[in-house]
Amino acid sequence: MTVLEVRNLKAYYDKALVLRNINMEVGNGETVAVIGPNGAGKTTLLKAVVGTVHTTGTILFQNEDLSKYKPHQRIRKGISICPEGKKLFPYMTVEENLRLGALSKDCDDQLEFVYNLFPEIKRRRNSLSRLTSGGEQQMTAIGRALMSRPKLLLLDEPSHGIAPVVLMRIRDAIKTIQDGSDMSILLVEQNIRLALELADQVNILIKGEIVDSGPTSNIKGLENYYLGKI
Repeated sequence: MTVLEVRNLKAYYDKALVLRNINMEVGNGETVAVIGPNGAGKTTLLKAVVGTVHTTGTILFQNEDLSKYKPHQRIRKGISICPEGKKLFPYMTVEENLRLGALSKDCDDQLEFVYNLFPEIKRRRNSLSRLTSGGEQQMTAIGRALMSRPKLLLLDEPSHGIAPVVLMRIRDAIKTIQDGSDMSILLVEQNIRLALELADQVNILIKGEIVDSGPTSNIKGLENYYLGKI
């Protein structure tokens, strides 16, 4: 089953064309990565899916056209995003930030799931988020995105600005999600090795266009080429 289908997508900031004729799919329980350099349009692609930029073309979520839904309605449909830069509320506690991601007040079970995934932030649950480390903030941001029990999780540069040891923890947490659920993941990453390790399918995005795509097993053979190109 296809969870997300993007066809002939163009995205704009004002009149500036940022994405050109994007075509891609994310299957049920599948992780699809989009990799490319800064300014390629990776974040814009995620914004297009959640509905915060002007687009033309078609975006289907579980075979339903998303164009008639506003961003908050798309979240309720089962899409959640962890944005680049964390975007936490600094003067709220870790747990308060997490609860903001839930669709209802009855979210204790999902909160416990997040704490089991990231025990580091359970220990900091009553701390203001601004007083936690960068790695803990990233875990909180991912946890908040999971609180709505999404069918499709959008991850924007989860490796950005964090230490290698924390990156390994986040990688392991994503693998736990992959192994324990049928959640689909659309992963935007500049860390090519992380993307190739986690993804089933990979799309190479350069200057607003997908220049190559395919199973990770095929793309891996081209890793050195893309490392040089990107």
